[in-house]
Amino acid sequence: MNIEINRINSNIEHNTKEYIKSVNEAYIYQLKKIADNIAETKETKPVILLSGPSGSGKTTTALMLADILGRLGCPTHTLSMDNYFKSLTDDERKLSVLGKLDLESPDRVDKELLNEQIESISKCREVEIPLYNFADSKRDGIKMRFQRKEGELVIFEGIHALNPAVITFSEEKLNNIYVSVRTRITCGNIILHPSKIRLMRRMIRDRNFRKRSLRETMNMFHSVESGENKYIMPYKHRSDYDIDTFMAYEMNVYRDELLSELLEMSDVPELADVTEVLENLDSLDRNYITSDSLICEFIGGGMFEY
Repeated sequence: MNIEINRINSNIEHNTKEYIKSVNEAYIYQLKKIADNIAETKETKPVILLSGPSGSGKTTTALMLADILGRLGCPTHTLSMDNYFKSLTDDERKLSVLGKLDLESPDRVDKELLNEQIESISKCREVEIPLYNFADSKRDGIKMRFQRKEGELVIFEGIHALNPAVITFSEEKLNNIYVSVRTRITCGNIILHPSKIRLMRRMIRDRNFRKRSLRETMNMFHSVESGENKYIMPYKHRSDYDIDTFMAYEMNVYRDELLSELLEMSDVPELADVTEVLENLDSLDRNYITSDSLICEFIGGGMFEY
């Protein structure tokens, strides 16, 4: 799907609050249709796998879906596959600092433990969910003890959730979901690729919550994109449900968040299209963004705890 920026600007100018509300409601409608189907198979498919590339809004989507399923009478828990990463060795840490370690590789996942716990959870056995400390790049004890009850659902969310080399649990007991930005933005001769929208999301999130500059996030762009093309995109066809996480008003918010800094990065040619699109978008005050918006995952102020 393509959307022209003049159309976005016009909708925001015409009735800002109603437009934002309608976009949010359209997204919730996508999730409700999926939730209705999943609720019907809760007894035979207690586990939901949710995958998508970096900046796709996986975490918020998983939490929103869990909330909707709960309202349908299906209590649902969300678990991050990040906690199943293996600890890095001293040598691996050194390679990571030098940018010579593939941090996107599925080999970083403790597949044996992950699949063992998915199996146990599906059978309502108690498990000890591990805790991964990203600051130290190592497994750091137990996050929590968890036991699914009969009739409850569990969402495992992570970039490798649809990779058959990582998940060996029976397909017959799974619902698979793939989320990403699918919409392309057109501005004159520019057609902005969805990966650039996810890049903007990551830039804001990394600066606000990970103390990482825009340039540092940009320096990781090619590595992240390469990992997505190798380890995530090839398996999106395995999904039962696809979700477009683009919010039509989001880049208007990002304009004030990013534009001044991006103009100072004119030496980075990959950002020229992003900068031009932002320059042609009307500004949207983030105070208009309600706490139920998916983009709160990146700008903050959301109703869901991550």
